[in-house]
Amino acid sequence: MSVSAAAPTRPPEGLDRTGLIAALICYVIWGTFPLLFHQMGVRGASAWEIVGWRTVFAVPVSLALVLLTRGTGHVAAVLAQPRQLALLALSATLIATNWTVYVWAVGAGQTLAASLGYYINPLVNAAVGALFFREKINRWGVVALTLATIGVLAQAVALGAPPWVALVLAGSFAGYGAVRKQSKADAQGGLLIECLILSPFAVGLLVWLAQHGSLKFGQGIDITLLLLTCGPVTVAPLALFAFAARRLPFNVVGFIQFITPTLQFACGLWQGERLTWQSLVSFAFIWAGALVFAVNLVARLRRESAAGSPADAS
Repeated sequence: MSVSAAAPTRPPEGLDRTGLIAALICYVIWGTFPLLFHQMGVRGASAWEIVGWRTVFAVPVSLALVLLTRGTGHVAAVLAQPRQLALLALSATLIATNWTVYVWAVGAGQTLAASLGYYINPLVNAAVGALFFREKINRWGVVALTLATIGVLAQAVALGAPPWVALVLAGSFAGYGAVRKQSKADAQGGLLIECLILSPFAVGLLVWLAQHGSLKFGQGIDITLLLLTCGPVTVAPLALFAFAARRLPFNVVGFIQFITPTLQFACGLWQGERLTWQSLVSFAFIWAGALVFAVNLVARLRRESAAGSPADAS
């Protein structure tokens, strides 16, 4: 398949049902990541090692996905275009940043802070969608974003400083989605190229850890098996996300994303993280914004069903 035959970089204004299902599945997977990374951490694996193995093990899994979907021709076409490679190098950098900060946050007992980052991600998504993709935000969307903004400000007051973990996670992931929307690479091929771009750095990092006696892979059956899961659990949701991001309006992708931080929040509480009343106030505003988003989306879906055609994205 040639690059010119790839899906358009700007999705139609209506809601694509297949893209909606893909987004739902990928966000549920991401929401349970803290449980997996926590188990790796308690067995001694550092955030750097986890990210390194995520990158390395994702290569064969993503390659298998490309071969399964007969996408090698498309990958070759993308590799022949410098601009497309530059876009994928940028998206690879953004997702690597997101991975590293997220895994570190879970290991450092800041899963609740990480969940805040993914709660505010729709703020950034909506802003990016409006600024770069000319997506409309109706009045209920504005209300939801205003409530979430108040929640972020309340969290900053509670912490006495900007919530950097949350802001970096939200910004890097929104940036990743925006760049992938601009790329002509399909979901599977683009992910493979991103992993290949990151692999030399990941291998170098793992070698450095091994030389300093910090590598846990191979030091026990349990930790080795856990680290081996890094490939499949990395590729599957990213492929689903890239698929969904190209078929749904950016602000809709942002709303569905609320599934992930809700599950992360539950994981943080289960792991014994402390929730102060100040943080609870900030989360309450953000949850209110999420509820408004949910009601707004359900209303749109009902209009679409009643009309028998896609509803307007505004």
